[in-house]
Amino acid sequence: MKILIASSIDPYAIRELEKYHNVTCAFGAGEKELLEKMPGTEVLVFRSGVQINARVLEAGAPDLCLLLRAGSGTDNIDLDYVARHGLRLERIPGPGAKAVAELAFALMLGLARNVHRADRLLRSGVWAKNELTGFLLTGKTLGVVGVGNIGARVGELGVAWGMRVIGCIGAPCPIQEARLAAQGIQLMSLREVLSQADFVSVHVPLEESTRNLLDAEAIACMKEGAYLVNLARGGVVDEVAVHDALVSGRLAGAGFDVHAKEGRDFCSPLAELDNVIFTPHIGASTHDSQREIGEIICDFVASYTTLDKVGSA
Repeated sequence: MKILIASSIDPYAIRELEKYHNVTCAFGAGEKELLEKMPGTEVLVFRSGVQINARVLEAGAPDLCLLLRAGSGTDNIDLDYVARHGLRLERIPGPGAKAVAELAFALMLGLARNVHRADRLLRSGVWAKNELTGFLLTGKTLGVVGVGNIGARVGELGVAWGMRVIGCIGAPCPIQEARLAAQGIQLMSLREVLSQADFVSVHVPLEESTRNLLDAEAIACMKEGAYLVNLARGGVVDEVAVHDALVSGRLAGAGFDVHAKEGRDFCSPLAELDNVIFTPHIGASTHDSQREIGEIICDFVASYTTLDKVGSA
């Protein structure tokens, strides 16, 4: 089979696929390069950071059959095209969810304990021990905006940390509510979550309904002195509104792994502020998670190849 890998994945998985298939790697390729490499492609593997639009998908027709999203988000693929043409799209959200959830706590801890500021001051020769008193996470209220696959994991970690965990979800059903309650996560409205939480962690997909979900009005509902971390997608949180809330002192700090402008074009109105931690969309980037995702990709390709042979028999 011809496989195009449009994003960096675990090297071991690439080596395994190369043993049995014709594999082309085009990590982070732009549209022009993808259009050149797509003809004849049967399986397309991708993560975030690459745009899989209708033109790219059309370039793979009629051979393209299987799309493997090495993660959870689907905001960078034309889902309408996928549905219209009956393409099989498989997401691999589980391994990355563990990594993203842990990074959420890394950001919250970094903010609450002034780790980034302490490091910078000490490197410059300033012993600021008496200026860096922080806060515990234990005993605080954690608000999870989007208690899906990743958000529920964040909630579980919060419970283990001794936090009161509240969260919201788009359209909860009684089964989901009961399952989350069993995990120690109480569902509320978005406004209630924002107004009660000491730490707010955002984990919703980027859709029209969630674009600027946390705008100036929503952020004004947040508890004074709260911390906000966004590991969802750039565009879900209004960065200008967060900037204003941080400058005014309404928010104590913020952490962003995802940004409105990413890659070489990265810029943010928050970059000038001392109480903000940035990471470059590395939520799922752990060796452990990527190795597990790579193994699942190989399993998907192997099972798809087997089914194809059975269908042709």
